[in-house]
Amino acid sequence: MTAVETACAPSGSPISGEDAARLAPVFKALGDPVRLRMASMIASRPELCVCEITPAFDLSSGTISHHLKILREAGLVDCERRGTFVYYSIRPAGLRSLSALLDLD
Repeated sequence: MTAVETACAPSGSPISGEDAARLAPVFKALGDPVRLRMASMIASRPELCVCEITPAFDLSSGTISHHLKILREAGLVDCERRGTFVYYSIRPAGLRSLSALLDLD
């Protein structure tokens, strides 16, 4: 094999239809720049209060809630209500699924 053929050779098996259906909503959730940024903010700390997320965006609180709901439904974040605040954390299992798919080594 030439260097080009080696570089282009598939390193793993293709994703199954079942896995594609399971992961498509995750990629769709992260396909929005606001949600991608929110997920990155949440992943950068053990947990993040919604009161720390909201000021980072020029969006209404309803729109912020909508984006966070999509991230929750995609299995990327968990939340916990404490009094009047909601704290978000990354779900490691959600990230592991993406990591396994994207690991080309």
